[in-house]
Amino acid sequence: MPSTWLTGVHPGATAHAHDAGQRQWRAVLLALAGRDGAGHAGEGSLDELERLAATDGIDVADRMVQTRDRPDPATYLGSGKVNELAELVETRQADVVIADGELTPAQVRGLEDRTGVRVVDRTGLILDIFGEHARSSEGKVQVELAQLAYELPRLRGHGREMSRIGGGRMAGGAGMGVRGRGEMRLEIQRRHLRRRMRTLREQERRTARRREVTRQRRTRDRVPSVAITGYTNAGKSALLNRLAGADAEVADVLFATLDPLVRQVRTPDGLTYTLTDTVGFVRRLPHQLVDAFRSTLEEVTQADLALHVVDASSPEATEHIATVRGVLRDIGAHDVPELLVLNKADLAEPAHLEMLRRLHPDAVVVSARTGRGLDDLRNVLRALLPSPAATAGAPADAGRTA
Repeated sequence: MPSTWLTGVHPGATAHAHDAGQRQWRAVLLALAGRDGAGHAGEGSLDELERLAATDGIDVADRMVQTRDRPDPATYLGSGKVNELAELVETRQADVVIADGELTPAQVRGLEDRTGVRVVDRTGLILDIFGEHARSSEGKVQVELAQLAYELPRLRGHGREMSRIGGGRMAGGAGMGVRGRGEMRLEIQRRHLRRRMRTLREQERRTARRREVTRQRRTRDRVPSVAITGYTNAGKSALLNRLAGADAEVADVLFATLDPLVRQVRTPDGLTYTLTDTVGFVRRLPHQLVDAFRSTLEEVTQADLALHVVDASSPEATEHIATVRGVLRDIGAHDVPELLVLNKADLAEPAHLEMLRRLHPDAVVVSARTGRGLDDLRNVLRALLPSPAATAGAPADAGRTA
């Protein structure tokens, strides 16, 4: 069940979800495609949006795509398509419309007024999922920061009362007296959000300092570090469990892991290294999340090796690789040595897997589920890490959380 959508519904949204507590929410997905083929309406993007909806407990009732060069500033879709959307929502008994793009407050208002249901965009959906999946206090702080950064510029979109002008004037016709009750309430809400963000940022800074001390200790003790990174649901946690004998949560949903998990691994010849599972990436990962999770993602920037895990069974594996490498560039991790791991080989079509191997001849092919290729991966990892002589004195309590 969506965690935040039952509150704060726009006055124009009467919502078919009056019985949402008794049944699963139903959604219509919405996307634009440019006449030149641009836009985000590819089947892969919509399929991913559907998986995101499922992760948030929402059933997709239908999809709508409009060919249009640019979004309508008031309603995202053209007027005729908005009417079709309203009919589709009614016919499919949908409770929410989810746009495969980022909507302005005015577009949200316009669509909710015309459809009578809650409207959210891709970024809002992802933030909601992160809010549901964060478990540690650090993860919750980071997600709340991202949600507030998303919400702050959109406050004007919540409730028509915010735009009403009222009240008297102070001497000279200036000052607070020119503001209506709604405008003053809006300013109060903004100040409250900014204060909360300052508090959260200070909490996050304290946590980041503790993490940096831990990293410095590992460096001082000469413990090599390997960061597992990759697209969401590529099998990173399953691979961590295989390599480190860990018990990380493994689930066939997007963003099952938000909190970094660090384990120590000891090789047969005595080398100890840390293995860190990090948050998965996705197309158009909201910049608010990248900013909020930047200190966590520094586990990758400070690593000796990035273990880039790819779902080799996905038809879009090549695009996923490009997405992950793009985010790594954004956070300054593009210089970290990378080892590409083609996971889920047991599920991949042989021809597709062979194509990926031709494109990435240095990649290691594995299946974390069946154990295929794991010995090869361990051997390659061992060859890429320093010798035990260079790490003398490193702790050997494999399996401990760092």
